[in-house]
Amino acid sequence: MLNKIWITGAGGLIGNYLAQTAHRFLPQATILPLTRKDLDLTDFTAVRRAFQAQKPDLIIHCAALSQSPECEANPALARRLNVQVTAELAQLAAAIPFFFYSTDLVFDGRQGNYDEHASVNPLGVYAQTKVEAEKIVLSNPRHTVIRTSLNGGVSPTGDRGFNEKLRVAFQAGKTLDLFTDEFRSPIPAEVTAEATWELVLQKKTGRYHVSGSERLSRFQMGQLVAARWPQLNPNIVPGSLKNYAGAPRPPDTSLNCAKVQQLLSFRLPRLSQWLDDHADILF
Repeated sequence: MLNKIWITGAGGLIGNYLAQTAHRFLPQATILPLTRKDLDLTDFTAVRRAFQAQKPDLIIHCAALSQSPECEANPALARRLNVQVTAELAQLAAAIPFFFYSTDLVFDGRQGNYDEHASVNPLGVYAQTKVEAEKIVLSNPRHTVIRTSLNGGVSPTGDRGFNEKLRVAFQAGKTLDLFTDEFRSPIPAEVTAEATWELVLQKKTGRYHVSGSERLSRFQMGQLVAARWPQLNPNIVPGSLKNYAGAPRPPDTSLNCAKVQQLLSFRLPRLSQWLDDHADILF
């Protein structure tokens, strides 16, 4: 029986949607959404004290340093937040279910359509910390890793979803150079949350890929989002990874979600179709 549930990173995109949708799946459970203001996850003494006092029956761990440039600039901080915090929480949750979010960026992008058995080859610090954390989490057979892709939606801070980042740039009058040769499997964060709750209810453990069913380039994503906000006069131009001089970026980390699709009560959506079907929702 899941009576109390911790959701870390509840001030972020996926964590916020998990908190919003929880009552639909577990109406009797007490949801304890944790933000940075509620609990500093790097203060392990405080975390242990809170865990012992509240005794959650499930932890869903969303909190992370997830921006690749920040991770590249401060790898020690990335490792502390993404690996050490995860290890501490997983240890506290040794006897209960623990769900951890990882990323499609654990792959080098040379192949695309990656399933759960594909070999990882992280190119950047963020992805490297996620691979290390995955190993820690999956060392416990009670625990679960969900790899996802770019998530979109409405976050409490207004800048977490890929669509929100585009909107901010449009509002600032920027011209965006978006790659036509970098592919992901974008998904609405609300759908990621719903899939997570279904896996929770089915008591699933191990590793699952949860993403949209449509492989899109950065430029295609920009076009879809720009079409929602013509009043912002969005301006995007096609670019190429070949001209990018920053840290290595995998060209195609699209995910194969056949494993999880067999378990879900709904179809993982194509982003373009989802946007058409939810035209009344600010995305």
